[in-house]
Amino acid sequence: MKKIVDLYKRYEEIINYLVVGVMTTLVSIVVYWVFTKLFHVNYMISNIISWILSVLFAYVTNKKFVFKSKCDSNKDVFIEVYQFFKYRILSFVIDVLLMYVFVELVTLDDMCAKVIVQIIVIILNYVFSKLFVFKK
Repeated sequence: MKKIVDLYKRYEEIINYLVVGVMTTLVSIVVYWVFTKLFHVNYMISNIISWILSVLFAYVTNKKFVFKSKCDSNKDVFIEVYQFFKYRILSFVIDVLLMYVFVELVTLDDMCAKVIVQIIVIILNYVFSKLFVFKK
């Protein structure tokens, strides 16, 4: 048990990011599914809605559980939120482009494409968050 605890402490940030990333991906995929399959909304519009809700979820969980960010002033909070959303918009553009390529050009099933794209986006978001948003 001590080895497991030691491993967790050593890789806590990455493990927490993976857990939060999986949860964020589930939020994204479930919201996407609800809008495309239950409400019959166009896949691109559903993708935008799922992105907005998953980014809001991701900001709160990444700040609190992954990077344990503490801001000293309202200005610092504003800068952090701005940076987070700026890089999430970048990954969103990549998300939309990849969804288009996979669904329209490769003719992959939209749900399969969504899962593949989310894996790519999770990796990009970790790099962006670690290097540019929640800097120590």
